[in-house]
Amino acid sequence: MAVATAVAVAAFTGYVLFALRRHALFRTTGYDLGIFGQAVRSYAELRAPASEIRAATGGPGFQGAGFPLLGDHFHPILAVLAPVYRLLPHIEVLLVAQAALVASSTYTITRTAARHLGHLGAWAAPCLGTAYALSWPLQQLIGFDFHEVAFAVPLLALALAAYLDGRWTAAAWWAAALLLVKEDMGLTVFAFGLLLLRRHRGAGAALCVLGPVVTALAVFVIVPHFNPDGSYTYLSSTGSSDGGSAVLLSHPWEIVQRLFRPGTKVVTVLMVLLPSAFLALRSPLSLLAVPTLGWRLTSENPAYWGTQYHYSAVLAPIVFVALIDALARIDRDRPRHGPALTRTVPVLVVAIAALVTFKFPLAQAFTGELWQDNARAAAGRAALARVPDGAQVLASNSVAPHLTDRDTVHLTAQGVLERQERQHRPIDWIVADTSDAWPEGQTRAVLDQATASGYQQVYAAQGYVVLRR
Repeated sequence: MAVATAVAVAAFTGYVLFALRRHALFRTTGYDLGIFGQAVRSYAELRAPASEIRAATGGPGFQGAGFPLLGDHFHPILAVLAPVYRLLPHIEVLLVAQAALVASSTYTITRTAARHLGHLGAWAAPCLGTAYALSWPLQQLIGFDFHEVAFAVPLLALALAAYLDGRWTAAAWWAAALLLVKEDMGLTVFAFGLLLLRRHRGAGAALCVLGPVVTALAVFVIVPHFNPDGSYTYLSSTGSSDGGSAVLLSHPWEIVQRLFRPGTKVVTVLMVLLPSAFLALRSPLSLLAVPTLGWRLTSENPAYWGTQYHYSAVLAPIVFVALIDALARIDRDRPRHGPALTRTVPVLVVAIAALVTFKFPLAQAFTGELWQDNARAAAGRAALARVPDGAQVLASNSVAPHLTDRDTVHLTAQGVLERQERQHRPIDWIVADTSDAWPEGQTRAVLDQATASGYQQVYAAQGYVVLRR
């Protein structure tokens, strides 16, 4: 337990310092930290989760101020952060919470390795825990704002650990909690139920029913109910452009083709398995990765295909617990030669994680730039200081999350100024980093439009501009 605690504390310290420094240097964004900040603030104020930032891409049916976020994704688990945010109303709470959630899964993975692989030596568990903490999917999660899938990481680790321990009912309860994280988790819960059927028929059957039912309710009832367009926006993105999901259902061979084209998808699958030195395939637990990889690789959205962003984070605990199971299986199946082979694996996976790190976000931690203040960050803070509390603010992507705690923040996107005027909630202040690349070309266009309509510039330095109505 002491070793697992040490690994988890080290992981939490590294994660939280890294995330907070990125935020201080304006490397977080309105999409997505600002959106989730507004969601948690809504819950803390006892309101349904809504986001004025997300409203910038609300679609033709949206006419309100804040986009109802339960009409985007089903993630009620975010509400558990509301009491903390109520006491400490700072968006940094989300970054610290995410670091704590992921670090807690590191504790679970390390302790599970110690329990099942103790015969490999005292270093096996801390090596596997360290490799897990450094794994690139978790780096991508910590290195890209905040996301609700941070809750899925420790829940999956706990469910899988309970499964390896033979605590079938506990495993089912931990897996069922995934249904509160996001609508696609129902597919993973279903897969977990199939695994459990052989061990505990009742618990397995319950998950096999509960997972698909909750996902179907979320996708076809709950999200469309809250969505201004009355639909689940992402359903069409899993189908083809000439007929959506119906085409895939009527031509199932297209699903197989999509899994491997373009080649980026194959690289992603290999990268998911790489942290385990591909040994996770030796365990049936690796099948739990299939639902997440399936919906991602059959989607039309290229953002889901690669290793960027946070989409692979939920796969990390699956791969590492599968690795632990695989090593235990090898030792059981080959008692004479197995231990000699498996004893080298923990060191190997740490080496893989360390080498891969230099291509992923934590590599920034080894540069002086992350830990030093700079003129641009100072100019950004000076720009923020010009904006009073309680104002209606239009902010560019990298500025937005710094204002959501104290103002009503909208994104610098075309059409927002006009919409707010029509709703008699005019924008008081505009704060923008002119180097923000997203939404593409719109920040500069909005600044020009505002200046032409009478907004006055009150601050400009290092690319930051502040306009007042």
